[in-house]
Order: sequence, then structure tokens, then C-alpha cells
Amino acid sequence: MLSLCSISKSFSGVHALQDVSFDIATGEIHAIIGENGAGKSTLMRILSGVYADYDGELLLDGRPASFSSPKDAQAHGIGIIHQELNLIRELSVAANIFLGREPRTRWGTVANRTMALDATRLLDTLHLSVSPHRRVGDLRVGEQQMVEIAKALSLDADILILDEPTSALSETEIGSLFAVIRGLKARGVTMIYISHKLEEVFELSDRVTVLRDGKYIGVRDTATTSTSELIQMMVGRELTDLFPKAEANIGDQAIAVRNISLKTPPASPKRNLHDISFAVSAGEVVGIAGLMGSGRTELLETIFGVHPASWRSGTIVLEGIQHRIRDPNDAIGHGLAFVTEDRKTQSLFMGLPVGNNITMAALRSLSRFGIIAARRERVAVAGAIGSLRIRTSTPRIEVDKLSGGNQQKVALSKSLMTRPRLLLLDEPTRGIDIGAKAEIYALIGQLAREGAAVVIASSELPELLAMCDRIVVLSEGRLAATLDAASTTQAEIMEAATRRLSSPLARST
Repeated sequence: MLSLCSISKSFSGVHALQDVSFDIATGEIHAIIGENGAGKSTLMRILSGVYADYDGELLLDGRPASFSSPKDAQAHGIGIIHQELNLIRELSVAANIFLGREPRTRWGTVANRTMALDATRLLDTLHLSVSPHRRVGDLRVGEQQMVEIAKALSLDADILILDEPTSALSETEIGSLFAVIRGLKARGVTMIYISHKLEEVFELSDRVTVLRDGKYIGVRDTATTSTSELIQMMVGRELTDLFPKAEANIGDQAIAVRNISLKTPPASPKRNLHDISFAVSAGEVVGIAGLMGSGRTELLETIFGVHPASWRSGTIVLEGIQHRIRDPNDAIGHGLAFVTEDRKTQSLFMGLPVGNNITMAALRSLSRFGIIAARRERVAVAGAIGSLRIRTSTPRIEVDKLSGGNQQKVALSKSLMTRPRLLLLDEPTRGIDIGAKAEIYALIGQLAREGAAVVIASSELPELLAMCDRIVVLSEGRLAATLDAASTTQAEIMEAATRRLSSPLARST
């Protein structure tokens, strides 16, 4: 059905794709995998009409095809669910789903009632209970991702591209999406599935194509290949230890949070927190687990002083001294660093160069008399790029030109530049390839061995079990359990995460 013939694409002299050729059969789910920077997203932007200037040829049903815009690709039956959310925050859910394709009345005005009903039907398919009239900017990241999926489904495409569709979804939402994908396959829809989660590739796909450094490496039948073979094809070497956690010497208490609460205004999309207490010692890695909406992100934000002081209550004790964290700048001054879940809107300045993003939080230490020491800044940036293996042709290139995984590494290096004693990580490996995951896990282990305290909020339970010493489980904004990572199980974590704590009876158990 779809053939890619010698596709090549460059940015600023750097090859994103080089002579890539392979076929995708009608009605199959064809996975495309590779490390960050392998060229997957670039290839999908070509197929979806975002990039019209490239070398090579696309064949659709045996005939040459080229798309001048995403709308042109849609007219040819190609839809895409983007890895990076492509929504307008100020518009409603329904308006986002049908943007540019709004149903009209006989008088030419937007048929808002029809649009809302059609949006509700799509959301019901995905088991998402969100009003079609709700402002997208007020939704959680996972809910926004489901709106992006509904938007793609509304196109009724013959070829559907899914670029990391589950990166922000809960287990329940992933299950709903997989049911939809299987239903589309039964109807004969061809799907291209991109994911760093190999378990999803094995569960869904018929065949899998591997890219590395912008080049085609090979294609395998999913039923006859193995995880180790695909990893070796992706990274060019055997990856024997994904979770390289070494034993660290647990030191004195670094931070204790006592009765931390967050009371948000009624219109806020943030979740309330209720009297949460736990402690982290130097050299210790503590995980924060819980279902989507349990308050994981809000807990890290509250510790870091993100929300107004009038919303927050409780006590934070740093190295034995009680502090009142006024705001994020104050938190940085006390040795805290925070890598947020949404790198695109919260961690990075997308229009600025890589180097400026890396040093943004540490300019005071790189300045003298208020003037940035240019040579010191260049040395610091070069060191950060080297230690985290950030793939960039130059630190002067805008960070939005990098792949999602390399953007995440820039966000992490920005926080590490402040030399924190306590590092807060919210979904640190979201959208990261398996090789980069191993590098980030190794870095977390190294920081712990050097005496830093690390808190990781993650929806990936294998990640928490492998990398953490203890796991704090939240349910409905409350502390449900504190578990020893070495002796607990995924089932035990999920049991605690799904425990209802809002009633007096539940809280007493």
C-alpha cells in the first residue's frame, strides 16, 4: 500500500534521514522503532505532509504521491497522532477535535451542537469522561493526549500514524486505546506505530522496522523476533543492563515533608493533596507511584514551591532545618532541582539554543558582577552535552530542532547544572528510547552514589521497582502506602494505588 523509496532529509547540514526504503502492507500494524534521533518523527512528518522538501519518493497504492501540507495528506487518507501535543489550549475539546473541519449549519455558521455530539461520541470510544465544551488547557496531559487521539480518529483515515500515543496515558487509558487500535485493524485501517515501549510493539504490531542514525537497519516479523535482537539493531550493541542501579550509601536525612497539603481553586485542573508525609535521605532514591490524577505531579510541584503559598500548607525540613519554600527560585537556592513532566511548556525555552537552555537555571554561578563569563559557559555546556550524550550538531541550534529524547536530556542537564542536593524528577524517561533510558538510569545511580537525594514520580512501575530504594504510593491525593522496592511487587503497588482513601473507613485501614 505504502512504499518509501530512498527518503533523505537534512537540517542545517545534519542528516536526519539517509536513503531510507521499506514497504508497509495494507491493513497491517507496522511498528517503527529506534533511539531518539534515529529519524522516526522526521519520517512521520514527511508522511503526514509537515515536511514537503525531501529527497526520494513516496508510493501510495503503487502511484507516486507527495503532500504539500498536513491537509493535503489528510485528503489522501493519512492521519497522524503527534508525539508532541498539537492542540490549542484556549479552545474547547470539541473545537480542537474538528479544527478546520467544523460542521456547518445551512446558514454557514458552526454547528456547535452537532460538533459537541460528534466529539462526545469519539471521547466515549476512548472511555474519556470529559465535557466537549471544556477548555483543553484545563485538562491533564494524559487527557490532552486522548483528545489528540480523538482528533486523529475523527479523520476516518485509511493510514493512521501513531507517534508515541501512550507516552502520557494511564494503564486504563492505554487499554482503551489498544481496543480502538484492534477495532481499526479489523476494519482494514493501516497503522504505523511508533513507540519506545517494546512491550507495546510486541503486543500490537505485525512487523517492525528499525532505524538507527537516520538509516534503515532492517525489518522483522514481530512474531519471530526478540527484544534482545531489536535492542541490538537499535543501539548497535548489546544492552545487557537496562537498570544499572548500584548500591549507594544511605546518609543523613536530606528532606522531610510533613503534612504537605495543596488546596486548589475549584477551576484549577490540579489535584488537591491531603497531609502527605515522607522523608528522603542523602544517597537514597525514592519513587512516587499512583494512578493518573493521584497527585504525583502536584506533590513535586508543591515541594518545589510552584503553586501560590496560599494554596500550600505543611512543613519542609531540609538537612534538619525547617524552611518555607517561597517559590521555585527559592527552592533552587536551597539546593532543590525539578525536571517537569512537560518539557515543552514547562522546562525548556523552545525558541532558544541548546546551550542557553542548559545554563538558564545556573547563570548566577556562571556570572561575575552580573556579566556572564562566556568561556565558562561554553565549557559548562560542552561538559553537559558530553556527559548526557546530547545529540546536537552545535549548542547554538534551537532546542526545538532536537528529537524529544534529546530535549529531555537538555531539560535534565539544565537542572543538574545547579548541582542540586535534592533532585525531583517527574516522568524522567517519558518519550525516551531504551538506550537513552539506560544512560539516564546510570546518571541517577551516579548522583545517588555521590550523595544526592532523588525523588522519581513515574507511571512505569518496572522503572520504580528497579531504580528506587522505597516507593511512596498515592491514591486520590493521599498517602496510601510506603513500600520497600526490593521486596514489593507491581501488584502490591497497584493495590495500594487503587485503594479508596476518601472515606473514613478506608483511611482507618
